[in-house]
Amino acid sequence: MTTSPRRPNVLLVTLDQFRGDCLSGHDDNDEHGNAKKHRAAKSIGTPWFAHLSYLRPHPPYTAAGRWSRAYDPSDVDMPIAPSSERHGFHEAVMQLPDTAAPRTEAGMRKMRAQYYGMIGEVDYQLGRVVAALRERGEWDNTIIVITADHGEQLGDHGLREKVGFFEQSYHIVGMVRSPRHGVGHGRVVDAFTENVDVLPTLCELLGSTTPAQCDGRSLVPWLAGETPSEWREMATWEYDWRQLYITDARDGAALNWPNDRRLERQNLCVQRDTHAAYVQFGNGDWLAFDIASDPTWRTPITDASHVLPLAQRMLTWRSQHAERRLSGMKLEDGGVGRWPDGVRWRETR
Repeated sequence: MTTSPRRPNVLLVTLDQFRGDCLSGHDDNDEHGNAKKHRAAKSIGTPWFAHLSYLRPHPPYTAAGRWSRAYDPSDVDMPIAPSSERHGFHEAVMQLPDTAAPRTEAGMRKMRAQYYGMIGEVDYQLGRVVAALRERGEWDNTIIVITADHGEQLGDHGLREKVGFFEQSYHIVGMVRSPRHGVGHGRVVDAFTENVDVLPTLCELLGSTTPAQCDGRSLVPWLAGETPSEWREMATWEYDWRQLYITDARDGAALNWPNDRRLERQNLCVQRDTHAAYVQFGNGDWLAFDIASDPTWRTPITDASHVLPLAQRMLTWRSQHAERRLSGMKLEDGGVGRWPDGVRWRETR
């Protein structure tokens, strides 16, 4: 008589996020180890799902303890310099205190060295988790996914944090280890994968049905050493800053909506394939970059015969994804909606 193998465990690791029940990442804090051992002890013999969320790497750019000294600023690489010709939006965010990169080489090197130190700290903490899984005999029955919610400019194009249209703000870490797909261990996939692929992947690995509303596709074929047919040929991302215009000013865009349409113009959409990147702004402006010859996004495409197909492709994509539910709504703590002037959601309860 044979028995089916036990359903695998799942460890989802997200970076640059924080929850109230998260564990400290400081290596000199016993909370991480104690909670890890406590939860592990309760789950022995039973399939489990754990979400481990690290605040790091995250601004302020200051690593903890010995990690602040792990990288010599003089040894780190320097970022991509901003182009001499910049769109007005790019120029504007380069002047904002929260998103402008350090102005000096010394400041830039220090920021990058500290960021690398934070990455090193997270890597160390994950090593502790892996060691615990091996010690408990769970390593060969645990699916591990490591990802993040956004990238980091880290000085590239004169910017820091997440902002604008450059891919540094959107290209994120994506690592999946399935113990039952050893052929794929260590494989690097250059195809366009997205966070929406995580759930379909886990569903297939766990033998569950993927919800029909999911937009992503399972990554299991890649894990199995295969190359799926008809995979996506581009990545699409959006950036919205209309919250800057949502104020209580009498002549502001928020209180005068929908007659004042400024809110609709404070956004951009980007599509990037292996050859080019196209940026469409809500006010009608656009940019195109030759990625094939210059992956730093500093070589513009201006030939209409090359730009038009990119613009048409984006128009088609946006027509196919024209979901406007909650458009113009402001999310507040405890309510969603728009109320008459002077009325807040708390007064409607």
